[in-house]
Amino acid sequence: MIPPKCAASWSSTSPAGALASYSFDMVTPMRTIDLNADLGESYGNWRMGDDAAMLEIVSSANIACGFHAGDAKTIRETVHKAADRGVTIGAHVSYLDLAGFGRRTIDIEADALEADVLYQLAALDGICRSAGTKVRYVKAHGALYHRMNSDPVQANAVVRAVQSYDATLPFLGAPSLATANVADAAQATVHGEGFADRVYNEDGLTLMPRTQPGSVLHDHDEVAAQAVRLAESGRFRSICLHGDTPGAVAHGLATREALCAAGFTIQPFA
Repeated sequence: MIPPKCAASWSSTSPAGALASYSFDMVTPMRTIDLNADLGESYGNWRMGDDAAMLEIVSSANIACGFHAGDAKTIRETVHKAADRGVTIGAHVSYLDLAGFGRRTIDIEADALEADVLYQLAALDGICRSAGTKVRYVKAHGALYHRMNSDPVQANAVVRAVQSYDATLPFLGAPSLATANVADAAQATVHGEGFADRVYNEDGLTLMPRTQPGSVLHDHDEVAAQAVRLAESGRFRSICLHGDTPGAVAHGLATREALCAAGFTIQPFA
């Protein structure tokens, strides 16, 4: 069973001014937050993370679609576990890069990327429907996630793919002006996401590259404290925990407890 939802009672001022110009669906002055994790990333005999444990903690699951990780059996099992626990499912789309875990930037023509994203989304949603549920949002993974924040051509290709499949699906992404503008032009909704276990650059918006030492937080108290700070900022609808980070389950438990103690209700954004 997912831990009980936390009581909510709060009022706040408007979201931080630094993001006021972005066309994100900003957090309303309610004490609610979504907690998500990247799951379904095992492949064959190679195991990644503890999906079953993480699904007891999070309210939303970004499930791999087979391009950066996740074979058909793993994806199906993860979908069924999420559905059984009432966890909202999002499509975690990526470049076709199993060897690099989707963390290598790939130069690909826009129409080919659009087709790849559509393929991944349709495959995951088909498995979801066989389990009595459906994909309710889309989040890009790794290098594609960051490329969308700086490359309007690739961002537009991802948006077109999703809208051709289901124009009502929202995106989960970084507070990036490029992505926000693409979504706004396409009349798509983008919900801002913060990362509990990653170190931010001085701008407070972009992440320190994983290639730099210290870019990932490993102490669960630090992870939990950062999650609360991000939630308190009013800039984000969801907080992410990476299921492949060592100690992810301990991070998740500490984070959920800290958010509840701070007065947040954990609930899906989609």
